[in-house]
Amino acid sequence: MSEGKKPQSKSTMAILCFLLGGLGIHRFMMGYTGIGILMLLTGGVCGILTLVDFIRILTGGLKMADGQDLA
Repeated sequence: MSEGKKPQSKSTMAILCFLLGGLGIHRFMMGYTGIGILMLLTGGVCGILTLVDFIRILTGGLKMADGQDLA
């Protein structure tokens, strides 16, 4: 784990995913650069991965890249 880096807020990530999910901004902020680039180039894989991410953020199934839960 990287020390000093606080996990992102669950509500912030949910809002970003809902509004800018097709650009993968929430994935970049969570530390998933590779998936963020994929989402940026494919429009969130035509919106499907964006919807899956939104649900996973709300249910707590998607964590930060370093394993921390969203705050």
